[in-house]
Amino acid sequence: MAQVEGKNRDRISRRQVDKFAERRAQLAASALQTLAELGYARTSLREIAQNSEFSHGVLHYYFRDKVELITYCVRQYKADCVTRYDRIVVSADSADELGRSFGEAMAATLRDDAPMHRLWYDLRNQGLFEESFRADVLDIDQSLERMIWRVVSHYAELSGSPPTVSSGIAYAVFDGLFQQALLRYLTGREESVDELRSNTEQLMGQLVSRR
Repeated sequence: MAQVEGKNRDRISRRQVDKFAERRAQLAASALQTLAELGYARTSLREIAQNSEFSHGVLHYYFRDKVELITYCVRQYKADCVTRYDRIVVSADSADELGRSFGEAMAATLRDDAPMHRLWYDLRNQGLFEESFRADVLDIDQSLERMIWRVVSHYAELSGSPPTVSSGIAYAVFDGLFQQALLRYLTGREESVDELRSNTEQLMGQLVSRR
């Protein structure tokens, strides 16, 4: 009997944890637009609440402060990005196809998700000044580096040639290319989307050995 009661308590506890996590995800999704539009410095939990259907008290119950909320939102979004690019890697049958699909995906996310990427770079820059951000920022950054490396290494495999750079260099180059395109796009240069697509494909071919 005691063993059955213990299992029931465990199930109830797991359901409570799942509901808490689900609620956090709902709140984060609701807050995301406000965060992406205003950025870290100009946003507070109270302001986020005013732009969503949730009260300040509810937000504060699920998130200690805006630091926790922002890192949660960005981590969730970037995890979705990683999944999206991993699907491209799995589905590509040739190096040319992978390079083309990667370029198209980079261009599409620049066009469709510019505010979210701006929020990520805002968070990463804040990590240089605020210690409370650093562990999460570093963890997200490393997940993105691993994602880029899976793309580059699979491209090299499909090409039959080894990569000419390390994982860190590949990430730094693609990240720099994207951040530059993002800045241009945010200033109204629509052509930066096509430029990013073309530059991504071109860069991919330069990161493997030519035999």
